[in-house]
Amino acid sequence: MLHVRVITPPQHTEEVRRLLTADDAVAHVIVLAGAALSPAGDVVEFDVVREGASPLLDSLRDLGLEEDGSIVVERVDATISAAADRAARRTPGLGVDAVVWHEIEHQTGEETQLSASFLAFMTIAMIIAAIGVLLDQPILIVGSMVVGPEFGPLAAMCVGLARWRPPLVRRAALALGVGFPFAMLLTVVAVWLLTAAGLVDKSMLLAERPLTDFIWRPDALSWVIGFLGGVAGILSLTSAKAGTLVGVLISVTTVAAAANAAVAVAYGVRYEAAGSTLQLVINLAAIILAGVLTLLVQRVAWHRWPRGGTSQ
Repeated sequence: MLHVRVITPPQHTEEVRRLLTADDAVAHVIVLAGAALSPAGDVVEFDVVREGASPLLDSLRDLGLEEDGSIVVERVDATISAAADRAARRTPGLGVDAVVWHEIEHQTGEETQLSASFLAFMTIAMIIAAIGVLLDQPILIVGSMVVGPEFGPLAAMCVGLARWRPPLVRRAALALGVGFPFAMLLTVVAVWLLTAAGLVDKSMLLAERPLTDFIWRPDALSWVIGFLGGVAGILSLTSAKAGTLVGVLISVTTVAAAANAAVAVAYGVRYEAAGSTLQLVINLAAIILAGVLTLLVQRVAWHRWPRGGTSQ
């Protein structure tokens, strides 16, 4: 379930109360008249099952509460309540499959910030991957994929395109457009420094690397894996299954491909730089396409469910 706290101007309180009490997905409604000080107004709290949350939150936003008051949504880890059980039974669908669009937009929107920490994680992940490429060590490649923060902006771009939120798309594109080149440039410098220190050399890149050469040799399966990874990644976000997301991160070659391209540039190996770049483009395109299609299918599927109480 989700717990929602609303601050509403007094003139809207009765309308909010009627809206909540008429919705089968809602339980535990509390109205505190005059309890809010900033912004001033009444406080209304309630719980709603995930599968009924999106249309209800849309209805609350239609009342202008985000402008004149506030709407705060929190996840509830455990609910022991017969009323909550009845709400779940009365509302079509399963909570684990439900898409709470407001939650997803907010969650992915936070991932689009072009912050120092984002650039730091991207750079660290890429340098780890670069070392993994030179040592032909898949375990380092896997580690870099987990550290890399690029799936956040990718997911935000998918949500922005599926819901048509141009500002979200622009922020995501900026994070990716700056993050990848920035980290690749620093990775090139890192490779030069490691080479000067005698820790790595060009022969390591040119040697047979049977465990990691897939990174710069794209084929039809690269598209298939990227597409499936995009579907699984979006499903993991919409269903809040973080464990699945970790599996997605270590299955799609984005940071690793960029790192291999950076290493190839550092050593002047053009054909490998080109192959790695193509691998990166294929995977990014496949993830975005798969994510957008997954969200559109989920949106259509949920709009087909009949709802009691509030209308779609």
